[in-house]
Amino acid sequence: QVQLVESGGGLVQPGGSLRLSCVASDIIFSAYDMGWYRQAPGKERELVATITSGGDTNYADSVKGRFTISRDNAKNTLYLQMNSLKLEDTAVYYCNAKRHIFQYDYWGQGTQVTVSS
Repeated sequence: QVQLVESGGGLVQPGGSLRLSCVASDIIFSAYDMGWYRQAPGKERELVATITSGGDTNYADSVKGRFTISRDNAKNTLYLQMNSLKLEDTAVYYCNAKRHIFQYDYWGQGTQVTVSS
């Protein structure tokens, strides 16, 4: 059974940093396009960053220059390094795995990130 398990969330002050991890199991990780999404209270889920199976990255304008997405295919792990965190980054962060050719689309359970002074 496919599982995506996020970790690394928590409470951090504005300007601080966190690194999220997402470990995938029972998928050919290297073949999947991976992404981080987030959902704040009362808002729709939104894209944060994506990384293709080939390593191409894409970021939401709101996080460009502050967040970095990366992957380690040997460890089946996706990362999101978040620096210079702002109050508006507070949300539940979700890991996503897509394999378009088969229309596979998997989600993790989410990890809470709270930015507060």
